[in-house]
Amino acid sequence: MRNIYGLVISILYIGLVIGISGLFSKASKEASRKFIHIMLANWWIIAMIFFDNMWIAGILPALFIIINYASYKFDIIKSMERDDDSGEEKTLGTVFYAVSLLIVVILCFGFFKNTIIGLVGILVMGYGDGFAAIAGKSIKSKEFSILGGKKSLAGCSTMFIISLIIISCALAYLNIQFWYIKSIIIALVATIFEAISVKGTDNLTVPIITTLMVWMV
Repeated sequence: MRNIYGLVISILYIGLVIGISGLFSKASKEASRKFIHIMLANWWIIAMIFFDNMWIAGILPALFIIINYASYKFDIIKSMERDDDSGEEKTLGTVFYAVSLLIVVILCFGFFKNTIIGLVGILVMGYGDGFAAIAGKSIKSKEFSILGGKKSLAGCSTMFIISLIIISCALAYLNIQFWYIKSIIIALVATIFEAISVKGTDNLTVPIITTLMVWMV
């Protein structure tokens, strides 16, 4: 029954996040997108509490690969998609988000049998990448281009700091030897991949690579 409760609570939580994001969209479509990006990362905590089966835990991420792609093509969930006149290129970032959730579910529920490892990767994607984008647009700092993508010193710094906090807390909790040094290395790698991944692919590279590195330490 725990798995069923998990599915119900997951659906309610995701619906709540998307519903609240509509309030943000009245002020800024980008704000609503980042609210969804950040808050949906918390779904992993629900998964950790309720799911004990990889197949059931993977149902919603698999379903949202389809839903997010349909939304990308037909603008179904408006608070989640960029406007055509926003001046920014629409990408498959939301689809990659769901794909990475599914891959991390398979890794952590199926192979590693350690969901805390996945929590690190997903929170780094949600909070690190999410707040990095907000900081990059809100704080004036040096900007530069990597592989055609625009980045800023403020955004990259925010990504590194938030990633470092999340990873440090997890490695310290897991009692990993030399966690402070390893945390810096993993946070730096996550920041680099966030910077060089273009067209929304950071939603794939950041959580998967971070999860794998935490597993390897």
